[in-house]
Amino acid sequence: MARVTIQVLGSGDAFGSGGRLQTCFLLSAGDERVLVDCGATALVAMRRFGVAPDAIDAVFLSHLHGDHFGGLPFLLLEAQFISRRERPLTIAGPPGTRERLQATLEALYPGSSGTSWRFPLGFVELRPLERQRLGGVTVTAHPVEHPSGAPAYALQLACDGRRIAYSGDTAWTEQLIEVARDSDLLIVECYAFEPKASHHLDFRTLSRRRAELATRRVLLTHMGAEMLSRLDGIDWETAEDGLLIEL
Repeated sequence: MARVTIQVLGSGDAFGSGGRLQTCFLLSAGDERVLVDCGATALVAMRRFGVAPDAIDAVFLSHLHGDHFGGLPFLLLEAQFISRRERPLTIAGPPGTRERLQATLEALYPGSSGTSWRFPLGFVELRPLERQRLGGVTVTAHPVEHPSGAPAYALQLACDGRRIAYSGDTAWTEQLIEVARDSDLLIVECYAFEPKASHHLDFRTLSRRRAELATRRVLLTHMGAEMLSRLDGIDWETAEDGLLIEL
């Protein structure tokens, strides 16, 4: 059985609270490397923590907000012009991912959406509640509550006998109970301490519902300024940029 690790490449919110980088996680198992979300600072994080961009096999996206997928244009252009990538890259995300990426490329770098990529670039549409296998990773997307112009998902990822659950961004939904079930690790957003941020989770709600989340380990992430100011007073495990977890 291969060693499975998760490295936090970004644990912050959309607003740079606490100086943290935007959401991005690196899942590694054997020779396989996949990103789970790819916020706008993902390439900065990869340089900072010594992750080679051309070693990434696939990117799994929970939803299409900029702090979760906005790093893709930079990742692709780096692959084209700096790494001169030749290996295939697969991007798996909600319906509309290809079109949103094309529009973002064009907005940021006019003309780039028509690039003839020097490497095979593939897109996979994640379909709700359907197990889909990409390389050595099996992913199941669960619809959650987070308006983003396309479906938003929590993701179940299975790889080399390990199960990782990831909430994406969402208000509390019963789907999280199923997503977390029997997982080795639940990475769950906790934007606020009190329940006042619409379409996001908060610490009070997670504390109240913790017994329903049948996971072996919980890691809080995507914390805003209010939540970060309270960390000294809680006993939950919290993400920080660069954290490495072995499963």
